[in-house]
Amino acid sequence: MHLGRRSLKWLPFLLFPFFLLSSCSESDDTVEEYPNWQATNTAYWTNIMTQAQNAIAQGDTSWRIYKNYSLEDSLSSTPSTDNIVVNVLESGTGSGCPLYTDSVRVRYEGRLLPSTSYSDGYVFNTTWPTGTTDATAGATDFLVSGLTDGFATAVQHMHIGDKWLVYVPWTLAYGESGSGTIPGYSVLRFTIQLVAYSHAGSSLPSFKAKSAVWVTR
Repeated sequence: MHLGRRSLKWLPFLLFPFFLLSSCSESDDTVEEYPNWQATNTAYWTNIMTQAQNAIAQGDTSWRIYKNYSLEDSLSSTPSTDNIVVNVLESGTGSGCPLYTDSVRVRYEGRLLPSTSYSDGYVFNTTWPTGTTDATAGATDFLVSGLTDGFATAVQHMHIGDKWLVYVPWTLAYGESGSGTIPGYSVLRFTIQLVAYSHAGSSLPSFKAKSAVWVTR
C-alpha cells in the first residue's frame, strides 16, 4: 500500500482536546470514538469515488479526480486510493498553478468523517474560526514539498481564488497508523482556498486579513 511520503510538518492541531475513549455519563462503561473506523472510511471512500466518477461521466465539471502527483502517468496505480477527489466550490481567476518547489498561501479546514462525539466530523485544524468569512479569516503558508501527497496534489492543480472541497484517502495522508489526533485509515476532508503562491527563490507577499487579527508573513 502506497503511503503519503511526507507529513504536514507545519500542521498544528490546535482546536480541541482529543480522546479516543470518552466516559459515558450514566455508567462506568466506555464508548469508542471511532468504532469500525477502517471499514467506515473504506466504504466512504468507495462511495465518494463512485459519486465523482458518475458525476464526471454525466458531464459535471465541478467534480474532478486527480492522480497522486508523485506517480508518473506511465506507471500503473491503484485506481481508487492513488487519487484524490475534488468538488469545486468556487473558481478563481488566477492563471497558472503552483509547482512542487513553490510556496503556497491557503485558507483551509481539515475534518475527519463523523464519529461518536463529532456528528459533522472532528475538525483537526482550520483557518476559518467560527464567525470569520473568506475576507476576515487567516491564511497559512506552506512549502508544497512539505505537504502530504494528497494535499500537495490538490494545490498543484489550483488557481488563485479557487475554493475546493478535497477528499483524500488515508493512503495519500497518514496511512494505516495515523498521526497525532488523526487515527489510522482516516479519509481527510479539506476545504482549501488558494490565496497566493510564489516560485522558489521568491517570497510570498505580506498578508493581513481585514479583521486585523490574523497576520501571516
